[in-house]
Amino acid sequence: MAALLPSWVTVTGLTAGATVAVVFLAVQADKGPHPTAAAVRPSASASAGAHPSAPPAPAKAPGIPAASGTGRRVVYALGDKRVWLVDATGKATRTFTVWPGTVSPDPGTYTVTRTKASTTGSDGVQIEHILYFAYKSGLSVAFSNAVDGSSPPPAAAGKQTSGIRMPKADGAALWTFGTEPDTKVTVVK
Repeated sequence: MAALLPSWVTVTGLTAGATVAVVFLAVQADKGPHPTAAAVRPSASASAGAHPSAPPAPAKAPGIPAASGTGRRVVYALGDKRVWLVDATGKATRTFTVWPGTVSPDPGTYTVTRTKASTTGSDGVQIEHILYFAYKSGLSVAFSNAVDGSSPPPAAAGKQTSGIRMPKADGAALWTFGTEPDTKVTVVK
């Protein structure tokens, strides 16, 4: 059909189409970010053999659990599989979902007792940013992230694991926050 139309009609049609597209994009941009753009969500890129990543975070991350204490602390909600980094004023500076192991700490207040920059996890994965804070069923419970950013593979049947993994960027943020002396960890249901 374009061959039957004069060249100025084809150019005019293309110009009009491009103008409509630019106006549409400008209107979309003027509306502000997509409602989920500000949501806190895991940012890890899973490796080819990794377990499926955590479900996407809700559009608005839940607030700090009410019974989680006061002051500067790490809050870990077992049921939500979520961590909050809470500053001294009681404001959450970051929140994210995690992949817990098969052994979870009991609800209560703990202190980060030991840190380790990197090691190999019980699943054979290289991990980093390890913050130990509890002990249960003969295992040390710690937060960490995989060096490659992947989620942990499912535990073998009957195997107990106590690592609480998170996406790489969240692991780095928790490391910075949690390596300050006497960092408290509050675990809630």
